[in-house]
Amino acid sequence: MDHETRGVRPARIGQIHLSVQDLDRARAFYRDVLGLAFLFDAPPGMAFFQCGDVRLMLGRPESPDEAPRTSLLYYSVEDIAEAHRTLDDHGAHVEHGPHVVHRTPDMELWMGFYRDSEGNVFATMEERAS
Repeated sequence: MDHETRGVRPARIGQIHLSVQDLDRARAFYRDVLGLAFLFDAPPGMAFFQCGDVRLMLGRPESPDEAPRTSLLYYSVEDIAEAHRTLDDHGAHVEHGPHVVHRTPDMELWMGFYRDSEGNVFATMEERAS
């Protein structure tokens, strides 16, 4: 790997998104049947669980026009701004550049969304102490 792509090299998969039709039913299944640790709900229709080192997000499409996804990988990176510059410089299609998607008193969660060479959406993510 050359020095130009080091800023985007993911450290791990930080989160996986699964599309659901009925969030209440899906939340109950993943919590009560699979026994995953429930973390929190977030608008507009998302539920988050912990599975080892990976966070699982269950979510409904945000609008009726949005095509449902089966899954979406979120790659954890050390520096989301550098990862964005590298991806953009190397021709990745930018859906939405890095932005804050969630805040807690201790942390800001930043994400950027892109399309790979096959048209699949993926995301980079960075958790920053606040």
